Amino acid sequence: MTPLVTAVDRLADRVRALPQSALRRGAAEAAYALSCELALSAQQLEEPGTAPRPLPRVGEFTAGDQLAVVGHDLAAALAEHGAPDDPARALSLLEEHADALR
Repeated sequence: MTPLVTAVDRLADRVRALPQSALRRGAAEAAYALSCELALSAQQLEEPGTAPRPLPRVGEFTAGDQLAVVGHDLAAALAEHGAPDDPARALSLLEEHADALR
C-alpha cells in the first residue's frame, strides 16, 4: 500500500464517519470537490490532452466512498504514468482539504 492510498483511505473513513449534519454543512461538498480534483489528475495522466469529464455527484452519504474510489484510481494512474514527484503533490492536495473534512 502506498502512502497516497493510506492517506486517501484515512480521509475517506473520516468522511464516512461524519454525522449527517456535518455532511450537509459542507463536508460532503468538500469531499466532492476533492474527488473531482483527484479524478481530473488521474484522467490527465491516463488520457493527456482529452477534455475533462465531470465526476457525477453520488450524494452526501456516499461522499467518502467516492473519495476512496477516485483516490485509488489516482494512485494506480500514478504508479503507471506518473512522474516521481506526483504522489507528493497528491498527498499535499489531500492535506490541504483535510481540514474542511473535519
